[in-house]
Amino acid sequence: MFTGIVEEMGEVKQLGYGVNGGFDLKIGAKVVLEGVKLGDSIAVNGTCLTVTEFNTELSEFTVGLAPETLRKTSLVELEPGSVVNLERALLPSTRMGGHFVQLVWIEGIGGKGKGVVSLMSDMGMREIEGHVDGTGEIVSLDPENDSLWVKVKTSPELLKYIVPKGFITVDGTSLTVVNVFDDELCFNFMLVSYTQQNVVIPLKKVGQKVNLEVDILGKYVERLLSSGFLESFK
Repeated sequence: MFTGIVEEMGEVKQLGYGVNGGFDLKIGAKVVLEGVKLGDSIAVNGTCLTVTEFNTELSEFTVGLAPETLRKTSLVELEPGSVVNLERALLPSTRMGGHFVQLVWIEGIGGKGKGVVSLMSDMGMREIEGHVDGTGEIVSLDPENDSLWVKVKTSPELLKYIVPKGFITVDGTSLTVVNVFDDELCFNFMLVSYTQQNVVIPLKKVGQKVNLEVDILGKYVERLLSSGFLESFK
């Protein structure tokens, strides 16, 4: 699990198929290597990947990309020199500063004496799993004073889970959606100056892809409604 607050930006040093036939991605980094162990999870542009090799002296680590990861994420577009967002998986002692949604079971709703699933925000965070739902394409980058408007186009399958003032993870960065443009299959968000300096999104160009992880709350609600669960209260 991740917070969506980028710890550092790393640089792709090497990528391609290794001698074992797998696709390897080697990244230069410093902060995320502190205390790293083989098998640890690191989010690379929002994609949860497993550390297979690391060298703290050279400040680099390697992760493996499965074929499904290459198909579903924008990581396939990376090349040597590309900059990526990096975040280590949460520890129990990690300061919680992103967005998190907690599932709570509440008894006796509506006098029915039955439990229903209630969703509430906890500690200002939401759950970010590092499981990319799909990609979007940057369609515009428009400055306003020292902030930056970013507009992204995505598929109808993902857009249905995106709502104004809701949360979205873009390349591993937890952000708040400002507007949704259903007729254009687009949504936008704004990056303040500090965020622009610490994430990769402003470094990308119009037409480039970004990884998207939608708020799981929408999926829970959709699943709940389609299961007929609410009918049991009538």
